[in-house]
Amino acid sequence: MTTDLSTYRLNHTMYRVKDPKASLKFYSEVLGMSTIDTIHNKEARFSLYFLGYNDPASEGLVRRARQGILELTHNHGTEDDEGFAYNTGNGSSGGYGHICVSVDNLQEACARFDKLGVRFVKRPEDGVLKFIAFIADPDGYLIEIIENTMNN
Repeated sequence: MTTDLSTYRLNHTMYRVKDPKASLKFYSEVLGMSTIDTIHNKEARFSLYFLGYNDPASEGLVRRARQGILELTHNHGTEDDEGFAYNTGNGSSGGYGHICVSVDNLQEACARFDKLGVRFVKRPEDGVLKFIAFIADPDGYLIEIIENTMNN
């Protein structure tokens, strides 16, 4: 039996989120992602939300055949616990880094994020790397923002 490595694709990354309403609003309204699929398991007390971009390469593909999906996992009840927070892996000990979203115009995207009240971790004008920004989602997960220079 063999398997064809040329067919392998990175399908999704999963984040655990405290409040799915806040997270879904952030990823749809701030970053323009659409909900591709949703799974609710009342017995096990969790919900899964699969988000992605609607691009021509993904048209007509089922969730498991797509690439670049973000899975938000919500364990029911966390949204009601004021002291609850997930470890994003970006604390003092390091670990997990971030996801990255490319945009058509970095400066305009950052101006839009400002208007929406998005929390910046790093603005393009900060530091040496002037071609990237970092924002944080409602749980504090980092999102690198870069400009897609293929369109320019």
